[in-house]
Amino acid sequence: MIQEIYIIDNKNTTIQTLKKVFKEEKEFCFKSIKTENLEDALRNIPSLIIINEDNIDTDILELCATIRSNEDNSITPIIVCSSSTDRKHRIDVLSKAVEYYIINPLDEGYIYYTVKNIIRLMHTNRRVSPLTGLPGNVQIQAELKKRLLNHEKFEVLYLDLDNFKAYNDTYGFLKGDEIIKFTARIISKHVHNGESTNCFVGHIGGDDFVAIVDGNENYEDICQNIIIEFDTRVLDYFNEVDRQRGYVEVPNRKNIVEQFPLTSISIGVVVVYEGRFKNTLEIGEVGAQVKHLAKITPGSAYVIDKRKE
Repeated sequence: MIQEIYIIDNKNTTIQTLKKVFKEEKEFCFKSIKTENLEDALRNIPSLIIINEDNIDTDILELCATIRSNEDNSITPIIVCSSSTDRKHRIDVLSKAVEYYIINPLDEGYIYYTVKNIIRLMHTNRRVSPLTGLPGNVQIQAELKKRLLNHEKFEVLYLDLDNFKAYNDTYGFLKGDEIIKFTARIISKHVHNGESTNCFVGHIGGDDFVAIVDGNENYEDICQNIIIEFDTRVLDYFNEVDRQRGYVEVPNRKNIVEQFPLTSISIGVVVVYEGRFKNTLEIGEVGAQVKHLAKITPGSAYVIDKRKE
């Protein structure tokens, strides 16, 4: 994947240095832009923005604040290069959520590895859900495997939403995203609400979540509290007509209107103790079974697998 990096430098000196040190790196594309054309860069959502403070006619703090306030570039990394060694100035720049402040003239080796490492970190962070900010599948599997190898007792909660497609078809994907983020907040709140610091919440994708609860926590209370708050607050995401009648109407492919209950949440719980499971796949198979039982129960529900095998 090509990494598009924008250089804000009215004299084009920085881009010459970067093209020289990255001449063998075909996946990096450097583009020079002047401060008055900042909107063009932000519109393209670059992988990284590098600003040479010495060669711009705009206040660096205002410029960085403008970039950070742009919704699409709120997490785009920024490097500021400057000949100013004043400590207060450097701290002021970093306070604008700038990742790095590098002193001019640029050390070629230093800028090379700084850019490479930022891009590597951004690649790693793509494993995190961009919608909820929760860890994704890689971290979920690693967390499960770690606990199995350490012979820990824990519970795994598999959670997803019921009739979510009907909600998306009725209210649109943007509203659907809001329910996903709302669900993530509720799960995180109640999973991390106990005394243990050894709990974990991950986002598989879409409307699927996983929570790992320390064996000393009351996982049934967690499930009940998630359901109570979800069922109460999810109503805010429906209009008054749908709230009153308790369902949404969605035309199917034959243009026949079907009725679907309001969105609810299903939770399948797997109790893990030493010797029960050999690997994470076995946990996932049992989790799918109990979550299915929860989903065929009308409304929000949780089902626990406590089988002794």
